[in-house]
Amino acid sequence: MTRDHSGTWEMESNDNFEGYMKALDIDFATRKIAIHLAQTKIIEQDGDKFKTKTNSTFRNYNLDFTVGVEFDEYTKGLDNRNIKTLIVWEGDALVCVQKGEKENRGWKQWVEGDKLHLELTCGDQVCHQVFKKK
Repeated sequence: MTRDHSGTWEMESNDNFEGYMKALDIDFATRKIAIHLAQTKIIEQDGDKFKTKTNSTFRNYNLDFTVGVEFDEYTKGLDNRNIKTLIVWEGDALVCVQKGEKENRGWKQWVEGDKLHLELTCGDQVCHQVFKKK
């Protein structure tokens, strides 16, 4: 049985977010604003179907997906790229591979207790975010 990721999650920490954004070629001004933002994630999970919202005072990003089904994603408001995205379960963790012009791009998300962990990867940069369940 897979772990339930549902809930409202408030950011507690955001390690190496600037390095991750640099790897995505996000401009200096946007990076300086983004590293100071507190994000809230709202996740609705129904088995392998997910509706996610990442909200901050600067930008909001929605992503709906079904685990195991590849889809076209436009990363509007992040780096504005068209990519192919596939998200699968590895144990209790969701693992995402994003294919496009950036190598080694994706993320891994898992729940431990009342914490949601998210590792964002692009190239050789890894950002680790931790969220607490509200």
